[in-house]
Amino acid sequence: MILIADCGSTKIEWCLIDGLTQVVRFNTAGMNALLVTGEEITARLVDEVTPRVTECGKVDMVYFYGAGCVDRTVCETVERAIERAIPGCRAEVASDLLGAARALCGNKPGIACILGTGSNSCLYDGEKIVDNVSPLGYILGDEGSGAVLGRQLVGDVLKRQLPADLCQEFLTRYELDTVSIIKRVYREPAPNRFLASVTPFLLEHIEEPAIHRLVLNAFKSFFVRNIANYPDYRNKLINVTGSIGYFYRDVLKEAADAMDCTLGTVLPTPMEGMIAFHASHR
Repeated sequence: MILIADCGSTKIEWCLIDGLTQVVRFNTAGMNALLVTGEEITARLVDEVTPRVTECGKVDMVYFYGAGCVDRTVCETVERAIERAIPGCRAEVASDLLGAARALCGNKPGIACILGTGSNSCLYDGEKIVDNVSPLGYILGDEGSGAVLGRQLVGDVLKRQLPADLCQEFLTRYELDTVSIIKRVYREPAPNRFLASVTPFLLEHIEEPAIHRLVLNAFKSFFVRNIANYPDYRNKLINVTGSIGYFYRDVLKEAADAMDCTLGTVLPTPMEGMIAFHASHR
């Protein structure tokens, strides 16, 4: 059997498959491979994953696509951690971006994008990533991501750039004020997750012109600062996975049309595409 993992900073989605049959599927807390040791990864897997998959039978191969898996050294650390946690398996670790590209494009070339808590993109030749505009994180980049949308929303609320009733509704809904927001962003861990957590407010009020404009401009910025750097991007499908891309797909298409880009496949998560990819490459 094959175990596939799509690991983001917020959650890890796992799926154990036998051919095309899903044996078990579940989520665990996310992580960034750059921020944890191999021993910590092994301990977490032994607690959260090993019992759930080994009771279903022998796991022969683990394909792990992870945030922070940016070079071979990190990938090898994660591979060893997985192989210690699940005896008898062989692990192959790659970036979450390669996982997204395989899920969205399969064996065909195209542009693959992640729009979730963070954002990323790449040019994919059907086998490997051949170009990547660095996302740079939510402070310097991550255009179109949940963290950046949340940052813009919070900033617009505190600087009174939205209608007064919307600003008050937001602060009441999330039980926030200026002091608590500053504390969450500047003094507490994972401010990107906090910022992304308030984006449902945008979706609920997407018909409000100021909110629609905020989201549309964020997606336009994603195309201008990322997609437009890839050769011949106007003649390639722009494929997207991630909760932000999926739930805001109508506005995303509006931004793509405005930038003369063609939106292709849009998936809430890459898992279904990963299953199809690996089932066809056994």
